[in-house]
Amino acid sequence: MKKAMPIGIDDFGTLRQGYYFVDKTDFMRQLIDEHSAVTLLTRPRRFGKTLTMSMLEYFFSLQREKESRHLFDGLAIERAGTKYMAERGQYPVVFVTLKDTSALNWESMQAYFRLYISSLFSRYRYLEQSPTVPAELKQQFHDIVARKAMFSDISYALALLLTMLRQHHGKKVILLIDEYDAPIQQAWENGFYKECISFMKQMLGSVLKGNENLEFAVMTGVLRVAKESIFSDLNNLDVCSVLSTRYDDVIGFTPAEVKKMAEDLGMEDRLPEIKKWYDGYRFGRAEIYNPWSVVNFFRNGEFGDYWVNTSANGILRVLLEHVDAERIESLQDLLAGGTISVTLNERVIYEDIGRDKSALYTLLLTTGYLTAESASRTRRNRYALRIPNDEIRDVYATEILNHLAHGIDTDTFDDLFDYLFHGDSIRFARQLQKILAGMVSTFDAANKESFYHGFMLGLAALLQGSGYLVESNRESGYGRFDLAIFPKDTTKAGVIMEFKAAANENELADKAQEALCQIEEKAYDTEFQKRGIVNVWKYGIAFCGKKICVRAN
Repeated sequence: MKKAMPIGIDDFGTLRQGYYFVDKTDFMRQLIDEHSAVTLLTRPRRFGKTLTMSMLEYFFSLQREKESRHLFDGLAIERAGTKYMAERGQYPVVFVTLKDTSALNWESMQAYFRLYISSLFSRYRYLEQSPTVPAELKQQFHDIVARKAMFSDISYALALLLTMLRQHHGKKVILLIDEYDAPIQQAWENGFYKECISFMKQMLGSVLKGNENLEFAVMTGVLRVAKESIFSDLNNLDVCSVLSTRYDDVIGFTPAEVKKMAEDLGMEDRLPEIKKWYDGYRFGRAEIYNPWSVVNFFRNGEFGDYWVNTSANGILRVLLEHVDAERIESLQDLLAGGTISVTLNERVIYEDIGRDKSALYTLLLTTGYLTAESASRTRRNRYALRIPNDEIRDVYATEILNHLAHGIDTDTFDDLFDYLFHGDSIRFARQLQKILAGMVSTFDAANKESFYHGFMLGLAALLQGSGYLVESNRESGYGRFDLAIFPKDTTKAGVIMEFKAAANENELADKAQEALCQIEEKAYDTEFQKRGIVNVWKYGIAFCGKKICVRAN
């Protein structure tokens, strides 16, 4: 009987009750053998970070000792030996997850933290009856549970809880903080970043820095966030990012794990497609599949954009906000399956993202929209990055098209290219006019270069993976064409376009004809002939403001 796929289940105890399980328990062995005072694991959203932290809680927690007695039977941590299993259920554990943080302003965020910390403390109400905890700490504890405490006291709440747990149990505490930076990203996107950073700095610093009640801490998140901004003076922080080799395969599925899943589920024949859609990530030296998408595929039996439908794409919108020729070229290379070389800065802060190219691409890497081509950098902090797989390539295309034109759906673009490749210049002109009318202010339709850049980006987005290559400003014949589309199948028709800007609407027809004649006179179709492409549609396109005229043959 096939086990159910654990869609949306991030509680380890629940997962072990009949769901398909990929064994990642060797992570505990690694932590027991050698752990830092504070370890930060940065991985994209929906890659299993919360489940990983839940697994740690069930294993180490003395509060869950009875529940966990048989949860690890037959798993890697049990096979590692009695030395490791002796650590099960031996520590007080505090598990904090901030993954569901949602707030549009600082007041809402404060209310969220009050409620969350109160709920967290409620799990430890037995501390109010402890004979070894001083009365004044019990009163502070009670005020937090009752939500009577000042908000400034909330920032020190975790430190208070660890103190009381150690006093009661006589043992140091393991602290697990899941998705620590989810509130920070919310704050960045909604305009209260400084307030949130100040609070998080106090809360995390008070519990992590020099805390004698802490056995060790493990945190997860998407972005490191510069030590200067949030982990000030925290010298015991060990950051294991997507570029680090330590713990590189503990989050996400390895090829061997996906192969085993496919064999168990009788779907080995789908492995090549699964790889194309959901593989391609590189964490340290490990090749990693997106676990959320893989699990959804095995449940549904159909390929789709599962992960992107659960993630906000705000960082991609930042990438598209200031599109210039260099960024257009980079995006085209990425969409075509190529790489871009960038300098990364893992000490990035969110405020740098809009103005610092290094910060932007670092965040695109850590959030899962790009991945490193290999674990090796070309030189100091310089890496070759690429889009990891077809699923992520789809989200680039979608966001690019959404950014190009408001109120224009994908069907409009699809129709445009149907007309383009069939030489229907009248309908092509009508459809292009419709798209141009919807173009956002990012692309100034009165400026040839701006219009051209926007149109090129739309072409690259729509034609990625469709059997065509889009090239621009390339020598052919006696000059350089503006834009050409080469089919990989030489029996299909190619397209050459030449753009002209008209001073006024009365010049549109003459300018369009001039552009078409230039294609003929300068023999721009020479490159097509070299590639064995016989049929080529030629388009002269003139525009003035948001009006166009098209001539073709």
